[in-house]
Amino acid sequence: MTEDRTSKRPADHSDPVDGDEIEEENAELTHTDEQGNVQMVDVGSKPDTSRRAEARGKIRLSESTIEAIRGDEIEKGDVLATARVGAVQAVKHTWETIPMCHQIPITNVDTEFDVRDDRVVLTVAVETTGKTGCEMEALEGVTTGLNVVWDMVKAAEKDDDGQYPGTSIRDVEVVSKEKRTLESGE
Repeated sequence: MTEDRTSKRPADHSDPVDGDEIEEENAELTHTDEQGNVQMVDVGSKPDTSRRAEARGKIRLSESTIEAIRGDEIEKGDVLATARVGAVQAVKHTWETIPMCHQIPITNVDTEFDVRDDRVVLTVAVETTGKTGCEMEALEGVTTGLNVVWDMVKAAEKDDDGQYPGTSIRDVEVVSKEKRTLESGE
C-alpha cells in the first residue's frame, strides 16, 4: 500500500472519520520546498481579488446554561457580546497564530449567533480584497468565538467534579468561499 504524502495515511482515498476523499497522492504541497522545508507561498504576482469566506461551528451546552445566556444571567457578563469581540479580534490576528497565513486587509467581519435549546451555533463571515483567501480567518473567528463562549459559561457547565461532561465544540467548517476578480477602476 502506498502512503499519501498529504495526510500520512494509507492512500486508499477514504477517511475513517467522515468518508471524505483524501487528496490525490501526487498533489503538490505549496507550503514546502523540494527538501520538505516549510515556506510561505509567494502571492506577490497574483491579482487582487474580492474574497469572502464563511465558517460555522457549534458549542454544546446544558439547557440551563442556554437559558442563562438567553436571560443574560451569566456572572461574567454578556456571553454573546464578549464572544463577538473575541471572534473579530481573532480574525484580525489570524496571521499571528497560523504560521503560514499572510497578513491580509480585512474589509468586513460579520458574526451571527443562533442560540438553540442545547447549543450555540456561531457563523463568521470574513471579507477582504487581496491576493489570498480569508477562510483561515473565518475559521479562527469561529473557534475563538466558541472558546470565548466556553470561558464565559464554564462555571455553569462544570459538574460536581469540576469536569465538562456535556460541553463540546464541534463541527467547525468552512461553509463557503467566494472569489471575484476586480474590474479596472474598482
